[in-house]
Amino acid sequence: MTRAEFERQVERALEFYEKAGIVLSEEEKKNIEVCDHGIGIVEKVGLQLLTYINTERVCAKEMVLTPGQTCPEHKHVPTNGMEGKEETFRCRYGKVYLYVPGEGKKEDIKARIPETDVSVFHEVILNPGEQYTIMPETWHWFQAGEEGAVISEFSTKSTDETDQFTDKRLVREPQIED
Repeated sequence: MTRAEFERQVERALEFYEKAGIVLSEEEKKNIEVCDHGIGIVEKVGLQLLTYINTERVCAKEMVLTPGQTCPEHKHVPTNGMEGKEETFRCRYGKVYLYVPGEGKKEDIKARIPETDVSVFHEVILNPGEQYTIMPETWHWFQAGEEGAVISEFSTKSTDETDQFTDKRLVREPQIED
């Protein structure tokens, strides 16, 4: 991802935080991450996020998905002797199409199939004020509706750098080129 793409996605994320009524300090604005998962199509497959806190016990984040943007299928695995991350997503703005294991067929989902491998199609739709908890080692992926989405995440310690992706091309740590 180029520096210009990174900065454009940060600006877009700030617009969505404002739409959701989420107030950020100047320091927090400087700490927004943009994850393109190493495949260079961040507007389709990616995520913008801000981590407020990540201790040995708890983590809190604000995530932004622009319209139709997908966070690819992954799971949180045990790391350094700790169980994988348990996380609760709470929709703050827009609509989120969340996919987890269970009943559901690829051809029946409301989201667009992303340009990455996916294997779970049980659809959970989150509107503002609705939430869903994902247990450790659960495959999941999610996509914003046509207005984009802002999602608060409350979880146990985040070790996202060790996430496993269904699509083996993907990586969690972004590479930014100047």
